[in-house]
Amino acid sequence: MTNKKKILIILAIISAIIVSFIGGQSFAKYISEVKGHGVAEVASWSFKVNGQEEQTQTIQLTSTYDNKTLVNNKIAPGTKGSFNIIIDANGSDVGIDYTVKIANEQNKPNNLKFIYEDVEYNTITELEKVLSGTINADDKNKERTLTIDWIWKYETGSNATQIAENDAIDTNDGKTITDYTFDVIVSGVQVMPQDA
Repeated sequence: MTNKKKILIILAIISAIIVSFIGGQSFAKYISEVKGHGVAEVASWSFKVNGQEEQTQTIQLTSTYDNKTLVNNKIAPGTKGSFNIIIDANGSDVGIDYTVKIANEQNKPNNLKFIYEDVEYNTITELEKVLSGTINADDKNKERTLTIDWIWKYETGSNATQIAENDAIDTNDGKTITDYTFDVIVSGVQVMPQDA
């Protein structure tokens, strides 16, 4: 063997020893891997209207009347009553913005009025503008009861001429209207969380 070959063989052996020493060192270290699970509880959502999860309900004024004023199970001038919209967010961990909308209103008697929080409204669509609100996540009471009164006054107007005109309107409504109906649609949307 020539000196050149011997030197090459010795260098190859030394290189192999160095590589195995370096490689052995890297595999000799203790390696630990810690696995964890992120845990985040999801806030629960609960939203009911009048005890139901269905948010569209038909209100029949004949079922909300004052017994002393109903005429043959029909509304007429001189009748009145009230109904409740109960919004329940008990069990919800988030705040809720709720809105109340009126849809499919048909055959409203002209002189029938709605009263909410001692304010009189000529139409139920006027009233819907003030029925929305918020139930905050940290509210102790997570239930809202919206009590809406309705009244069809026996006489409407402040003088004899106005009363006579409104009597004619009421008479016409009594002849042409058979059923006054509307749907109440209540929807709830989670309140956007705010940064502290």
